[in-house]
Amino acid sequence: MPLRRRPAPPRDAVHHPVFSRFYVRLAGRLDARGGVTAHRRELLDGLSGRVIEIGAGNGLNFAHYPRAVSEVVAIEPERTLRAAALEAARRAGVPVDVVPGTAEALPVKSEAFDAAVVSLVLCSVRDVPRALAELRRVLRPGGELRFFEHGRADSAGLARVQRALDATVWPRLFGNCHTARSPLAELTAAGFELGAHRSLTIPANGPRLPSSPCVLGVARRPFPPPEEIPPGLAPGPDPAW
Repeated sequence: MPLRRRPAPPRDAVHHPVFSRFYVRLAGRLDARGGVTAHRRELLDGLSGRVIEIGAGNGLNFAHYPRAVSEVVAIEPERTLRAAALEAARRAGVPVDVVPGTAEALPVKSEAFDAAVVSLVLCSVRDVPRALAELRRVLRPGGELRFFEHGRADSAGLARVQRALDATVWPRLFGNCHTARSPLAELTAAGFELGAHRSLTIPANGPRLPSSPCVLGVARRPFPPPEEIPPGLAPGPDPAW
């Protein structure tokens, strides 16, 4: 009787085995040398309530969530990075639930979170508008989206280099990372209201890399206009005291 062939295990939606092993090994040291750790703390400062983090990688943000955060749901699609994130979650000072999933189809309910975090991840998602639409869906109205992303350079020369790299080797070498995307324009196009933000260069003192131009700040899911609020949910007159 011929042996039955076992079915192959399902392939992950995102699978970058070589890059992910490299990232897990070196990301912490690169963060320290490039000053990224301080930016991660700034990114998360003041957060509270339920937070969803997209593309959590190996969990480098987890140690910096403030105590006022009641829960972090960390979405990470890549298997090796997710395993490292689970280890980081055990050491975190707040509850962190690491969940498989992709940014374009978040496995969570609508309007379930007070804040969302994207940290060096919009460069690598396959469909940025769809991913941001999902983030807007899962945030409550008025909820914050904290972002720390690299993107298109202001200088024409470096921007040309970025476009050339994106069309050739860079995404293949660095887990589908693209250097010439425009985070601020993409957030605005997705319907988020930009709040305070600033540009920075990483590393601040060192060679200027295709991934050096960065932006850090906050955006918000706007409240719907009054005419779009169902009558049963519209605020009524102030009660008489």
